[in-house]
Amino acid sequence: MGIALTVVGLLIIAFGLVDMFRALLHPRGEGALSNAVISTLWASSRRLGHRLGSAVGPAGMVITVLVWVLLQGLGWALIYLPHVPGGFTYDSGIDPGRYPDLIEALYVSFVTLATLGFGDMVATEPFIRALAPLEALVGFAVLTAALTWFMQIYPPLTRRRALALRLHGLAEAGVAGSMSDLPSDTVTRVLDQLAMDIDIVCVDMTQHSETYYFHDEDPGQSLSRQIYYALELRDAAAANAGEETGFATAMLSTSLENMAETLRGFVRVGDEADLQQVFRAYAADHARSARD
Repeated sequence: MGIALTVVGLLIIAFGLVDMFRALLHPRGEGALSNAVISTLWASSRRLGHRLGSAVGPAGMVITVLVWVLLQGLGWALIYLPHVPGGFTYDSGIDPGRYPDLIEALYVSFVTLATLGFGDMVATEPFIRALAPLEALVGFAVLTAALTWFMQIYPPLTRRRALALRLHGLAEAGVAGSMSDLPSDTVTRVLDQLAMDIDIVCVDMTQHSETYYFHDEDPGQSLSRQIYYALELRDAAAANAGEETGFATAMLSTSLENMAETLRGFVRVGDEADLQQVFRAYAADHARSARD
């Protein structure tokens, strides 16, 4: 039984660490557990009309970190369980017979994981004494990873909101409608910058998939609402494309295709859906109407 518990504990620990690694360090942010937690919370918020507002993304990240901690605590507790209470010494005044072995194993596991070091329950078996510092290092790694995750999420969100504001400003200025009256170098500069910003946001959304589930309260900063205007700019530029602006128009079109392909991993659309349908589905998923 002791070997079986140890093996199960090791599997749980490995599963939690691998998911954390894939969520934070994998180029595509493919943490299965973290994605499942955040997407499930998002689906619940969507059914409520996103009344939870901008709390969905941060809450999903916090819950994910708690799940990672719980997995580590449970995994290490299963390793300790066969050695409780005989493999530990207790501080005076503590009667180990008063507590179930599983509760004791969970207690020492989470105390060690949190690097608290109360000293009221100390391992005496060499095997457990060797494992305790390792668990403390794992706990420190989980804490560091969580802090890093929270810190690295806001630059991609800032770039996404900046793109939305740029599109909002272009729409307010009526650039699409006056494209034929603008100098070709101005049109080229606008389209090139827009294509580059869209490409950056695509990379951000691929590497940090959790950013998709951050709902922006301000419509002007909501890319799900503003991205549709980029199609109007592309179509207006294509209708007036000359030798100088044709390349910039093609680059913007490619960037919009890449954005749509990225969004297909999040929104429910058919394989034959065009750009307009993908962007409308994106807006609807965020309880927005596409700006068209």
